[in-house]
Amino acid sequence: MKRIALRLGLAFATALTLSGAAPAFAQAAVNLKFLVGGQHRPDVYRELFKEYAAANPGVTVTLEVGGATSELLQRYLNTVLTASDPTLDAFLIDVVRPAQFAAARWSEPLDDYFGAEREAVLSKYLPLYRAANTIDGRTVSLPAFSDAMYLYYRKDLLDKVNETPPKTWDDLARIAKKVLAQEKDANLQGLSFQGKAIEGAVCTFLLPYWSLGGEVVKDGKLSFDRQKAEAGLAMWRRMIAEGVAKSNVSEVGTDDTRKEFQAGKAVFAVVWGYAWNLFQNAPDSNVKGKVGVVKLPAMPGGESVSCMGGWSYAVSAFSRNKAQAVKLVRWLSSPAVAKTLALKGSMQPVFGDVFTDPDIVAAIPWFRDALPVVETARPRPVTPMYRPVSDALRLNLNSVMAGARTPQQALDEIEHRIGRALR
Repeated sequence: MKRIALRLGLAFATALTLSGAAPAFAQAAVNLKFLVGGQHRPDVYRELFKEYAAANPGVTVTLEVGGATSELLQRYLNTVLTASDPTLDAFLIDVVRPAQFAAARWSEPLDDYFGAEREAVLSKYLPLYRAANTIDGRTVSLPAFSDAMYLYYRKDLLDKVNETPPKTWDDLARIAKKVLAQEKDANLQGLSFQGKAIEGAVCTFLLPYWSLGGEVVKDGKLSFDRQKAEAGLAMWRRMIAEGVAKSNVSEVGTDDTRKEFQAGKAVFAVVWGYAWNLFQNAPDSNVKGKVGVVKLPAMPGGESVSCMGGWSYAVSAFSRNKAQAVKLVRWLSSPAVAKTLALKGSMQPVFGDVFTDPDIVAAIPWFRDALPVVETARPRPVTPMYRPVSDALRLNLNSVMAGARTPQQALDEIEHRIGRALR
């Protein structure tokens, strides 16, 4: 009898295994390692991963925190992925990186995991963010959260001079000078923007250039309009020459702009969406309740354009748990998680209907103003050779702002460096 029972038990276990219904005790525990940057609210992600583990028995997610900037996080990922290290299963990457990761074969292509659900999954995203994560027709990452550059302005100071937010950069300069003359405050500047040789300076170069319809990379080749690029550089130089922006703007980075405006030392500021929450809620903010946000000004005869920011979720091509990592990333890139990230971390969604969700609007009213700006945003040049493109734009923008190069010299260098990188 004992032998018969043993045989029956083994037969039953074998049948379960063959049918895909393996006993619970046979399932191996999976621990996924997920990398975020220090600026990505690790505290919020830890809460999310606890929720995910509770809903997925046998799966845990360990959070690893990398550098506090896009550049530092990318440097770490370069080291890990160049070595084909399987330690990381998934990670956040800057929205400018999917083409680079796909070309290097560092990110796992996702379409095969979606099957027939592919279009249903991807059609929910804002079109710009779906496109940013689709390279050569393949989905290589999923949108995490959006961002864009905004024009922040002091509502109280514009009210004092009976002005409304500017529609053009020339109008901004006029209003700023009017406010500065009224306030007579030596510590107040008209406009703060990024002139330092950082990634944000790429956007500083592109904003007026894009406004006039300029391109940098098209169909993988250099596409450059010197006349439009020169007009953009000349506009920024005028801001300095006319005293609207400070003379050492070449030393101003992203968070410098945020701090200057937050301290009440600027009438206008061009900076990313993260700044809003600090303007309104930071204990040391001098502008709480005094800030408005609108689309960026246009060049004369051009249109308002913003610079696309944000982050994406990618699965490591070297992960030993790819299917589970894809499942995690799909959950993280869902409307429900986007709502949590917005409410708890002030991270902007990648879904239009989450921007206008009643709970979101009640908690974060400015998101109503943010969506139209996000919809005007353009991606920085999409190319596997993004690094040399970025270097050429940001370094030369910085040189012009510092007065070390003329616009013509900078444009010669930009054309040479990008043309060589894209050959």
